[in-house]
Amino acid sequence: MKAGKSRSRPSKEKGRKSARERHVVRSEVMLMVFIEDHNMEELLSLKESIVTYLDRSGGLRQLVEACQSLKDSQQVYRFSFDVNPTDIVELDARLGDCILHDPLKATSLFQSVCFLSIKTLSLIEHIHTENQVNVVLRPTHMPPFPNYILDLCEFPRGYYLMRPVALEGLVIAVTCVTKYTQGARFICAEEKCPCSRGFHHIRVHAPGATEAATVRSDFICFLCSSPLKEDVKSRVLGDKQLVELVHTRALDVLGVHEPSSLRYQSVTLFLRDELCNTMKIGQLYQVVGIPAHVHQWSSITWTIEVCSIRNLIPECPSCVSDNFQALHAASACSPWRFSAIVANSFGSPVVPPGLYNTLKLVLLLSLVQTKEENSDAHNPLDVLALTSDTLNVERLMTYSLGLAARGIRHLVTGELFTSLSRDEHGAGTANIHAGSALLAAGGVCLLGDLTCYKKDRTDTLQSALDSRTASVFIPGKKYGEDADQLLSFPINCNFWALADALAPRKKANRPDSVLLGSMEMGPVPPQVVDAFGLVIQCRDPGGNHPLLPMTVHTLKQAISPGKPIYPACMQFTTQDYKELLAYARSLKVDMSTEAEKMIHGYYMASRRVRSSVSVTSIKLLIALAQAHAKLNLRTLVLEEDAVIAVLLCENSITLRHGEICTSEPFHKAN
Repeated sequence: MKAGKSRSRPSKEKGRKSARERHVVRSEVMLMVFIEDHNMEELLSLKESIVTYLDRSGGLRQLVEACQSLKDSQQVYRFSFDVNPTDIVELDARLGDCILHDPLKATSLFQSVCFLSIKTLSLIEHIHTENQVNVVLRPTHMPPFPNYILDLCEFPRGYYLMRPVALEGLVIAVTCVTKYTQGARFICAEEKCPCSRGFHHIRVHAPGATEAATVRSDFICFLCSSPLKEDVKSRVLGDKQLVELVHTRALDVLGVHEPSSLRYQSVTLFLRDELCNTMKIGQLYQVVGIPAHVHQWSSITWTIEVCSIRNLIPECPSCVSDNFQALHAASACSPWRFSAIVANSFGSPVVPPGLYNTLKLVLLLSLVQTKEENSDAHNPLDVLALTSDTLNVERLMTYSLGLAARGIRHLVTGELFTSLSRDEHGAGTANIHAGSALLAAGGVCLLGDLTCYKKDRTDTLQSALDSRTASVFIPGKKYGEDADQLLSFPINCNFWALADALAPRKKANRPDSVLLGSMEMGPVPPQVVDAFGLVIQCRDPGGNHPLLPMTVHTLKQAISPGKPIYPACMQFTTQDYKELLAYARSLKVDMSTEAEKMIHGYYMASRRVRSSVSVTSIKLLIALAQAHAKLNLRTLVLEEDAVIAVLLCENSITLRHGEICTSEPFHKAN
């Protein structure tokens, strides 16, 4: 009996152990079922929140309208939704967190909701699986926190999770629009496999994916592991464009700021479908996109897949300094006194007050007549200064360039308008790089001394000044296109230039006769001079010692470096001028009836007595009158503003074409 009891004890312990194992397995299974049920409930809750958001934001109506416009014979249907993260977070914090930190999961949830909506509402007849729905989410903005903002000055950029971020920058290059594969259908090569029919294998483009990641020949079936072959007839193509964005501080390298050892590197943006051609060269933008690492052979390229684009308008000072406000109040008795005093004291750190006053006034008017956010309605105010003192005039222009909303100093050896290169991201198309003129959009481009330019450069400049566009020819064979292309880009900046009037004129530019009152233009071709709106003669100071004012000015600066040497410098600083010009640029002015009559009368009288007066002269007169009103901080263009415009325009025409001999007053043309 004892021996039997000893033999049955191990079998009982083994039974208890197997029972415990079954209990553990049963508990793990129940836990997995509970987790799966919990996940299903969470997904169901997220989908319900998506339906609610689409209903409130008009997304369901947009889905219905999009389905009505799509062809029913397509294999992949693409839908794009603008999503507001703030509204979604207020509706469902979990869904908002998913959109901000896991966009691929959020896209899958929206895809499921869209497919169920299409099937429930019978919007598309020939749609069978959820894989046929391609959803693109475009966040409109990001939360204003550091983790959601990408600064283009940070380097190295390192590894970022594939989640949307916000960034700002300047467009310096764009490519032509090319095609890419939005979606493709694959079928199994094994005829007995269920995946040889239907829509089980559909691949759509994902952020950061190359063309080879969407379409290639080495995919295998997930059921039978047989190779897949593409149904070429079902491929859906879309538009693609590449844009290079750089931090705005990179403009300091091309401006008048002190040289720096910092290196600014651009980042490549991918624009797709409806976002193509929405970013213009030389403009500022705020972009929301998803960083991605694009693998190409042995190299990895850091790029951004753009979700949404918004124009970036720089903030401008909304006030004028107390010194200028006091001056404006004291000079209210005269419509010209304020602008005259401002011009007289302008540029005191470079030239003494009272020297080159006409040029100073014209430069101030040109600075006022620039505006970045409304560049399409820009009336250009180009300036050409003729002088024998090119060194000091160029210094004055360079100093004035630092007060512009955006100032670019062009180098003679650089590209003024555009240059071409081959795209390095697999597209093989032409990459169009912006030159100085396009980068100065909404500002001023300083050309320097035109006597240093070759004939082909001056001819190109003349053509651009006449048409206000920059044309670029793209040979199709060189850049993989079927045909050649000729693209045009608008020029929305003011050009400043100077020329040495005493330099010897080239034989081809010598006129047969010299007109009364006209000035020697030096080696600059007359056609180029005529293309500029205003031509200003910088007269040397009178007396036996014309260089004495500049000599005294230079000696004072050498004795007291960095200190103001005139009362005007102490009263009106460079910062005061910058605030004044920024405020004047923001003013919106209207033309008075008297000013319109004055300008119209002068223009009609000039057209009768001068055949050289072009139609663009009326735009120049209006731009001058508007700029003078803004400089005087007025919102209405008075007749006195038109008088200044007429005087400056008449002086410019006389320098180019000589005086007229007529006794007929121009006001009779009214």
